[in-house]
Amino acid sequence: MEILRVEDLTKIYGKDEARVVALDHASFSVEKGEFVAIVGASGSGKSTLLHLIGGVDRPSSGKVIIDGKDISELDDDKLAIFRRRQVGLIYQFYNLIPILNVEENITLPLSLDNREVDKKALDELLKLLGLDDRRNHLPHELSGGQQQRTSIGRALITNPSIILADEPTGNLDSKSSDEIVALLKKSNRELAQTIVMITHNMEIAKTADRIIRIEDGKLSEV
Repeated sequence: MEILRVEDLTKIYGKDEARVVALDHASFSVEKGEFVAIVGASGSGKSTLLHLIGGVDRPSSGKVIIDGKDISELDDDKLAIFRRRQVGLIYQFYNLIPILNVEENITLPLSLDNREVDKKALDELLKLLGLDDRRNHLPHELSGGQQQRTSIGRALITNPSIILADEPTGNLDSKSSDEIVALLKKSNRELAQTIVMITHNMEIAKTADRIIRIEDGKLSEV
């Protein structure tokens, strides 16, 4: 079952001599439960692609269809709600709220949506993340790997249609990077979570089911 379809997606910045084509007629699809890596060098357009898929930015042309919904047809308010409920975002920098503990950071998307927290599901997620004994700790009391695991938990808590991970290991040492990749694989395998991961690291990309290369805004299968 197809969960994501990108059709002829293009993003252009600037005009005339300052015109830059960041993404050039990109098209691909992702099946439900698939783990796809998009690999490319800095400036290749991979983060632009991820931001367009996640509804963080709007394309110049083309479509992004997630779970049958064309997000380009949504106004800003409806897009914000859809993104909060259906798209889990994981960034290189953890973007945790410093005054909230691990449990509060993870459940923040539910709080913003005025939804009840399923305590059993939260407990199971904390165990999956290896954070059960850190649930009351603040971000500054955590290691980099633990902070990134918290951000992954925040992305997973809503059971989204798709997880988008933008260089999720880029700010971590090799040991923590391996742990994060293993955790993403585990959530993909055990929770059947669909994941699209951006990375510049081919070795990390090889852990995915499929690799797509991006260069100068153009996509090709590896």
